[in-house]
Amino acid sequence: MPTSTKTLSIVYHSPYGHTARVASYIAKGAEKMGVKVFLMSIEDVQWDVLDQSHGIIFGSPTYMGSVSGPFKVFMDSTSKRWMSRAWQGKMAAGFTNSGGLSGDKLSVLQQINLFAMQHGMLWTGLPLLSKGHSTSDLNRLASHLGLMTQSDNAPVDITPPEGDLKTALWFGEYIALTLQRIKD
Repeated sequence: MPTSTKTLSIVYHSPYGHTARVASYIAKGAEKMGVKVFLMSIEDVQWDVLDQSHGIIFGSPTYMGSVSGPFKVFMDSTSKRWMSRAWQGKMAAGFTNSGGLSGDKLSVLQQINLFAMQHGMLWTGLPLLSKGHSTSDLNRLASHLGLMTQSDNAPVDITPPEGDLKTALWFGEYIALTLQRIKD
């Protein structure tokens, strides 16, 4: 019996464009593996698309050790979906970007993870061993709960660095392959 094409939504907040750039690389990786991707900022959320997607990847910049305020408003606006268990059983993953090497990104991934668990979603992390710490290395920030990237205080066309973007591509591929393993 043929399987249907899996769908994946990537919903993010990106006031300066860096988080959006990371989201686009995740999308490229997932599309490369044959998954249909819907990329959307929280300002243009398509609720029906999120509700019908097989998986959702959530992305927020790290602000003061937390998701951004607008992303938290998005999270809070899902309360009716939480109550009705609309997203229960969907795959979930998360990513974050900040200016600092640490920037307390782990706390953001934990916050997104808890949000997904509250919805009854199936969390998928980043099972990629760190390949070093230069800006061209995969998973240079050594995260496993989700994708962490770092942007210097520079234009979006030059940051995040190559290794972080390659890791985002890898993450998208991995999420897509994992999503395809889940039976409808």
